[in-house]
Amino acid sequence: MIAGRSIDHVGIAVRELEPAIGRYELLGFRLAAREVVADQGVEVAFMALDGGTSVELLAPLTEESAVARFLARRGEGMHHLAVLVDDVRAALAEARARGWQPVDAEPRRGARGKWIAFLHPRDTGGVLIELCQKP
Repeated sequence: MIAGRSIDHVGIAVRELEPAIGRYELLGFRLAAREVVADQGVEVAFMALDGGTSVELLAPLTEESAVARFLARRGEGMHHLAVLVDDVRAALAEARARGWQPVDAEPRRGARGKWIAFLHPRDTGGVLIELCQKP
């Protein structure tokens, strides 16, 4: 079993951050962090609620980024569900042992310095799952 601890965040693909930030602020979220993740070709904004729930808004920096391709195919909306795990490397090994083909062969650095790896939606019921581990 992949030992998920909690939902870390829900990733939402958007064309532009500013209007999306405004929409979430209307729902009571506050901008908690914003950063560029250059190797993934995105700028992200983390929107938080007081209860600890977080939404990661992802806007593409280039037309070649995975998020840009997602937007071209599906439009704005849910991109991924991030699950906090104690050990991303062990979670990837467990996924492989179950016959799943992870998107990432090895963990890599993501936003907020976390170690991340993605599991392909074909193995997870149609939802892109991000495994993330605190730095």
